[in-house]
Amino acid sequence: MGETELIQQLKLGETSAYNDLILQHGDRVLTTCYKFLLNKEDAEDVYQEVFIEVFKSINSFKGEAKLSTWIYRIAITKSLDEIKKRNRKKRISSLGKIVHIDEVMHWLGGGRMPDASLKEKEKLQEMNNALNTLPDNQRVAFTLSKIEGYTNPEIAEIMNTSVDAVESLVYRAKKKLYDELKTILKNND
Repeated sequence: MGETELIQQLKLGETSAYNDLILQHGDRVLTTCYKFLLNKEDAEDVYQEVFIEVFKSINSFKGEAKLSTWIYRIAITKSLDEIKKRNRKKRISSLGKIVHIDEVMHWLGGGRMPDASLKEKEKLQEMNNALNTLPDNQRVAFTLSKIEGYTNPEIAEIMNTSVDAVESLVYRAKKKLYDELKTILKNND
């Protein structure tokens, strides 16, 4: 079923359309929520909130962006709201792309925590703390770019901003994380 037909059926309240929507976008929404929240149960709760919001708001969807963009925008907003609500500000999903630690990437992507010594666990916590220094908009842009693999034009559409602004946000996030991680590494030597 095409996107236009799906939207029309959703607006008519067709149950099968809701099922199709969840089949098409559910896994990606859940993964996106998890990468922001770093907690399976929280991600599942927000995932449900996202689709409840989609179901409630589908009649206000104007079609100015793709349906998937609109859904992921809701997922990101709900995830950030959850972070703020629980005072877990400025978390992000992964360090792997910055510090080239495949185990960290696997763990934060939903894999099991690697069996590691206490010192390695402390380093992971310190690196996660470095990520907590990012402002929300930089964290969102960085996560969508470096973790989710979106292009800058796609991120601009999701964040409702310009491509230049996205490039700037990602650049500033990488620079801030580099500086933070350099300090952490220096302190661990």
